[in-house]
Amino acid sequence: MYDYKCPSHGVFQELAPMQQHDQPQPCPQCNTRSARVIVLPPAIAKVLKETREAMERNDKAREAPEVMSTSQYQERENEKKERQRFDHRHQHGKDCGCGSKRKSNLMYTAKGDKMFPGMRPWMISH
Repeated sequence: MYDYKCPSHGVFQELAPMQQHDQPQPCPQCNTRSARVIVLPPAIAKVLKETREAMERNDKAREAPEVMSTSQYQERENEKKERQRFDHRHQHGKDCGCGSKRKSNLMYTAKGDKMFPGMRPWMISH
């Protein structure tokens, strides 16, 4: 069972022997010779470009692993970080604050004990 696409009537399925898998088949409605197409499931068709590239890289690495020096690896990681930083700026703005670390409320008493101002006084620090 193969999928074919008629220019007028769209995709249809036709049973054909394996020897003729690449041969055009007549459309059942208009008898026009129609080329075979490969219909992808929506889950595969909607995969992000980065995810698809990573999957292809993993498949390739299974047979022929990529070998790189430490400097090449660090360069690639730096490029990834720069790309992520750019993507983040693009989505928000430079002053969005979502990437900043939360300031700790931790303080120390004169005796050196931990103290969390504004926190529950009955909580015991660990």
